[in-house]
Amino acid sequence: MSATGAGHVLIVDDDQRIRAMLARFLTDHGLRVSQAADGRQMFAICADARIDVIVLDIMMPGEDGLSLCRRMRAESQVPIILLTAMTGDTDRIVGLEIGADDYVVKPFNPRELLARIRAVTRRLNAASTNTEADAAIPASTYEFAGWHLNASRRTLTSPDRMLTDLTSGEFDLLLAFLEHPQRVLTRDQLLDLAHGRSSQAYDRSIDVQISRLRRKIEADPQDPALIKTIRNEGYFFTATVTAVPDRS
Repeated sequence: MSATGAGHVLIVDDDQRIRAMLARFLTDHGLRVSQAADGRQMFAICADARIDVIVLDIMMPGEDGLSLCRRMRAESQVPIILLTAMTGDTDRIVGLEIGADDYVVKPFNPRELLARIRAVTRRLNAASTNTEADAAIPASTYEFAGWHLNASRRTLTSPDRMLTDLTSGEFDLLLAFLEHPQRVLTRDQLLDLAHGRSSQAYDRSIDVQISRLRRKIEADPQDPALIKTIRNEGYFFTATVTAVPDRS
């Protein structure tokens, strides 16, 4: 995000009318907008400009949105909101599994998409503070089971001091656990803490993101020790968490 708070949104959709309509609406609401008709244009724009959010249609000729999302996630953690015409669960769950942060079902009100874009960028604002401010105000760091999470810089460091890539949704979910350790959190509570009710996130997305998060922080994701499932209740973060000032 820029200092003025105006984000740069990339709309990727083969339908020129949809792109133009969304571009006008988002521009009228203070956002900078670029447009791409396919994956080739999407990657070219991302290589030349800083993009804050990608709005990516799933159903496109040639390489579809799910494939493009997977490719983008392999090289970037830029937030991705999928557009889908499918009302079933399959595309949504697959999209979240491969790294999308949210989705909107067609047909949709452009105001809903705007709200979701704002929700995603709002969660990233902590990472956009300038260097001087970061140096003057120590950030909170959470330590658990040898891991270190810096809430201001939005980084996660493993016990062997390697940075671990997290999507924005995974990061916010882990932070919610670290701020409320050793207590049962329902899916509704996790939606509130990690996404905010304004995003109207799909409740199964919590299960999907927890599965992805386990693969990144658990020694054995099939037998998790840190994030326990409490049947018919929710999830329980087992580790002792220590919040310390960041002195890096």
